[in-house]
Amino acid sequence: MGKQAAFKTNPVSLEELLRQCGNGKIQLPDFQRSWVWDEERIKGLIASISQAFPVGALMTLEVKLGAADTFARRPIQGADAAVGDSAPDQLLLDGQQRMTSLYQTCLRHEVVHTVTPRLKLVKRWFYIDMRKSMDPSEDRENAIVSVPEDRRIKSDFDRKVELDISTAELEYENLMFPLNQVFDSMNWMMGFWTYWTQKGDLEKTSFFKAFNESVIQNFKSYQLPVIALSPDTSHEAVCLVFEKVNTGGKPLDAFELVTAMYAARGHRLRDDWLGADGQPGLQTRLQLFGRAAEQKFGVLEKVAATDVLQAIALLHGVENRAAEIAAGRKESELSAVRATRQSLLDLPLEAYLKHRAAVEEGFKTAAKFLRQNHIYRVIDLPYQGQLVPFAAILAIIGPRFDHAAVKDQLARWFWCGIFGELYGSAIESRFAKDVLEVPAWLDGGPEPSTITDGRFRPERLRTLRTRLSAAYKGIHALLMAEGARDLRSGQHFKDTVFFDEYVDIHHIFPQDWCKKQKIEPKVFDTVINKSPLSYKTNRILGGVAPSVYLERLEAGGKDTPPIARHGLDQYLASHAMDPDLLRADDFAGFMADREARLLAMISKATGHAITRADVAPEEGEDVPQDDEGFDLPDPDAEEAA
Repeated sequence: MGKQAAFKTNPVSLEELLRQCGNGKIQLPDFQRSWVWDEERIKGLIASISQAFPVGALMTLEVKLGAADTFARRPIQGADAAVGDSAPDQLLLDGQQRMTSLYQTCLRHEVVHTVTPRLKLVKRWFYIDMRKSMDPSEDRENAIVSVPEDRRIKSDFDRKVELDISTAELEYENLMFPLNQVFDSMNWMMGFWTYWTQKGDLEKTSFFKAFNESVIQNFKSYQLPVIALSPDTSHEAVCLVFEKVNTGGKPLDAFELVTAMYAARGHRLRDDWLGADGQPGLQTRLQLFGRAAEQKFGVLEKVAATDVLQAIALLHGVENRAAEIAAGRKESELSAVRATRQSLLDLPLEAYLKHRAAVEEGFKTAAKFLRQNHIYRVIDLPYQGQLVPFAAILAIIGPRFDHAAVKDQLARWFWCGIFGELYGSAIESRFAKDVLEVPAWLDGGPEPSTITDGRFRPERLRTLRTRLSAAYKGIHALLMAEGARDLRSGQHFKDTVFFDEYVDIHHIFPQDWCKKQKIEPKVFDTVINKSPLSYKTNRILGGVAPSVYLERLEAGGKDTPPIARHGLDQYLASHAMDPDLLRADDFAGFMADREARLLAMISKATGHAITRADVAPEEGEDVPQDDEGFDLPDPDAEEAA
């Protein structure tokens, strides 16, 4: 026998639904975003209702009688704020935009604050043009009219009044029915009849009767199907349902759902993240941490609220597991350490409050590590996701990060994750392994799986072409970390030099030269033929052969002093390059030699032996692509003209 459905569907009159929105029986869960419909969409909705056309179903979550609030909630926009103090019968999951639009235009006797299609804030009253609504040849949307707050439509820079319906008499005269009278039209109708009877135009009273039957009654008899979820529906199910039914908007993430759950217990998680009372929130503190003077944001620019919650969930899981071990539980009985969305939805407020400060420091310490390893910009960060377990690990070990041996071990774990390309997919399971295995390894335990799994495939070196690959960005950073010096100035690429000199990754054998030699892009446009260079140095390289630009560097110029050959050779060697092969313009020899040097550098960083691929891929053989499946030229590595 199948499982009984956890929802019920029934039609409810539009008027009843709107009155429940007004009296607080229907409210919004606080993860719902604000009402955003513009006046043209509102007109389209009203036109559909006026013709008894379907406008879709609503979805609600029933609230269990007497139960404590699971989600923070608020009244529908435009309703009296005081109704939010009473417990609702239902929370509106799908239909907020429609219900708010209809409540404000049809039931609430106040001007509607909305926006134009160009997002200009405006105040509007909504009317039905009775003549057009009764004309079968007229598009019904044309019969729905929005007018400014003073109820006058003007032209010629407000010098000419095209329509004035600022009084009830002018509404009667112009046959413009105010939409906010649609559910209580008797008084307006009596005024309309009196007005036209006194004018001796009894046809207008008959006209109103036909309008009432054809249009107004459509509103009064309109019913909407309501899918009501059981109050026992899980948080995860509510989140999934909300995402499915709101495909047109920004997807709901776990942070917003957790925000609503914590708010029900009196904690404003959104204020922690975005800030309040003039104080910066965690988002801003992380974005600004460690930035250089030239940067708007530092390397933590894209840390998301869910990243922080994931790191806290990992710490909470590790703590629970330790308590279970102390209580004598068997390995098979221990709770899993997780960083999934469900683990965030299950994260107790107490655990969040306990670990949030340590996790913030963990992310900041990770940023220090990245800067020490010459990763200064978020665009150069190999894996955004790797920051989550890194922050959790650093929160666990605390001040031990400052020990040189610990830093060396963490560096090896970091580079193995990058060159093993381990954080591209299915990363939550790796997060859990990292936070359990890396601290244990630092205490003398076995190597973590990220290190044992993190072996670089040597053939990948010939296919790394763009920043879409974590390993590509890793080589860029590792070259600087290993002591690469600018070919023109001889400076190491510390953060001040990096930003002052606009350092980026550029071709060594320039693209123009390679193309003139009929070398295919798939051969020359790889990371083997690239290295970090300053903007000015790259301009000197131009599109000429290495032998030519090396002579330029040695000779110097107007703004560049001459460089001794011995010194320049040292600069070249710091980039894992053979000066003699460059001076001979030996492209093939250079590529083979540098490939071996880069593999040795990666081997040193990861602690894994790597041998150079002896045979290049045969013609037609499948070549591995970058992480996202693309194999495109890097726009940041274009040579100067």
